[in-house]
Amino acid sequence: MTWSEMQPLLSQACWDTLYMVGWSTVIAVVGGLPLGVLLVLTDRGGLLQNVVANKVIGQVVNVARSMPFIILMVALMGFTRSITGTTIGREAAIVPLAIGAIPFFARLVETAVREVDGGLVEAVQSMGGNTWTIVRKVLVPESLPSLIASTTTTIVALIGYSAMAGTVGAGGLGDIAIRYGYQRFETQLMWITVAILAVVISLIQFAGDFAARSLHSRGGKSGPAPKLRLLKAATADTKTV
Repeated sequence: MTWSEMQPLLSQACWDTLYMVGWSTVIAVVGGLPLGVLLVLTDRGGLLQNVVANKVIGQVVNVARSMPFIILMVALMGFTRSITGTTIGREAAIVPLAIGAIPFFARLVETAVREVDGGLVEAVQSMGGNTWTIVRKVLVPESLPSLIASTTTTIVALIGYSAMAGTVGAGGLGDIAIRYGYQRFETQLMWITVAILAVVISLIQFAGDFAARSLHSRGGKSGPAPKLRLLKAATADTKTV
């Protein structure tokens, strides 16, 4: 296969992969962020302590995380068809990708939020801040660098999942590698696909690390001055409630 034949295939495959991973990441963040914060809030000593709810949510997350992605795709075929009308193609792949990523991201969020200085939470509480104020003004801003790093990790994992989704007709670079590289013995195309995936992952990791470092140096966990500004902002917020 010549380069002129490979180029349109690879261009479409790259776009399909970015499309699937992009939408799956958005859904994973929207679903996983509140779930991860809720795991912290409902834990023992949390602001919304509820041991039963915490154990139920934690168990659901653990079960979802432990399921191999290829099995998850098969198990969700009926649900995927009810939402997208099909079980193949990039739109259909977004459903299992997002559902698989939500519990993964939620655990990363839980870890990031637990690292927030408890003294800040107590200070805002003493100023009359409610749970929503603490989440919005303390927990999320203070853990933002770690949340960016967690999002980067999730995106990298989703790229790997999307490659597996290609084995069942989801499209993308994984589909190209299987259909042409493996089934048609186009070894050159398969290695080009692997190289593209490696470059994409490296760029995403670099961008995520740069963003996390930038946020960390600007405010998150960087010293007393940012914390003082945060407390002042939280105080102003509680006065308006």
